Amino acid sequence: MNAEKRFEIFKRLSIAIPQPTTELEHSSTFELLIAVILSAQATDKGVNIATRKLFKVANTPQAIFDLGIAGLESYIKTIGLYHAKAKNVIACCAQLIEKHDSLVPNTRAALEALPGVGRKTANVILNTAFGQPTIAVDTHLFRLGNRTKLATGKNVLQVEQKYLKTIPKQFLQDAHHLLILHGRYTCTARNPKCGECCIVDLCEYRDKVIPKIHLMAGEAMIENSMDGGEIS
Repeated sequence: MNAEKRFEIFKRLSIAIPQPTTELEHSSTFELLIAVILSAQATDKGVNIATRKLFKVANTPQAIFDLGIAGLESYIKTIGLYHAKAKNVIACCAQLIEKHDSLVPNTRAALEALPGVGRKTANVILNTAFGQPTIAVDTHLFRLGNRTKLATGKNVLQVEQKYLKTIPKQFLQDAHHLLILHGRYTCTARNPKCGECCIVDLCEYRDKVIPKIHLMAGEAMIENSMDGGEIS
């Protein structure tokens, strides 16, 4: 996939998704951190249902730590793997209190040292909370990278590195959320909605079904280009 096609893909996605941001509800960096830890192998919707109740009673490291594992579990028991997640969150809160004055650190090394925080979670926090141009590769971004050929790789690190190397710089800050939202609602794992996709004529997915309207639009763009017009 060439640079011109990549640019057009992110240009269209940024128009289709004008406010790319996380769907995890939060009002602080700490709340975001806890929500992201809880979101592993769970839906954002399910996490939001649990954290709406949790954050009303405990939304600081000390307050959640004071709940204890059993107390925290009572709020997050509807989320998958809640036993392990409760232990990690309590341990994470303890470390934030002891080593970071109850503040969420803004470096990868410090974030990844927190219990329950891996590279993907650290990338989400660095990007969403601290405005760093990182790419958190979850199942959506891994699928999109390989399906569309935007970023191919056999593992998440390879795909992440390919994204970082090839995404146009002006779109890098928002790319994570543009891709995750596109993957969540349009380029779904099963039965991708090619008929509703704004980049279907640019995507290099082998098994896509291109509706006639997109074929006509693509032909018009090519003719316009050949006549010296600008491809929009």
